[in-house]
Amino acid sequence: MFNKAILIGRITADPELKRTNTGISVVSFSLAVDRRFSGRDGERKADFINITAWRQQAEFVCKYFHKGDAMGVEGSIQTRNYEDKSGNKRTATEVVADNIFFVGGKSSNAGTYTASPVQSAPAPMSESVAYSSGTASDFEEMEPDNDLPF
Repeated sequence: MFNKAILIGRITADPELKRTNTGISVVSFSLAVDRRFSGRDGERKADFINITAWRQQAEFVCKYFHKGDAMGVEGSIQTRNYEDKSGNKRTATEVVADNIFFVGGKSSNAGTYTASPVQSAPAPMSESVAYSSGTASDFEEMEPDNDLPF
């Protein structure tokens, strides 16, 4: 079985950090994700996906994201049943986040740098490097090394 959701969208409201009775951080918010195609009226539609993040991911969201900021979310889709205040049975569907990351560049209205905290972009290649112009004489034979780290 495989359950993986990867979303990129904009957060719809300022996130609010909450704590469970045992002190675990949690945040629930909605992410507006554009659909691939425009509707008949020519306007692009969006889906509003409910996201829940726990522990360090929840604290990360509340510290660095605000309404309208672009965000990437990687997680799994979960459903849960509950009873509302009127006694009606309801079902909630949400993405439980495993990884939340910045997307895009530096935000114009916030002073935070928006690059992924886990991964950084590779350094640009120098234009003087031309791998296709190498010849066999550019390489040397190495002695076999039986002391591999794996």
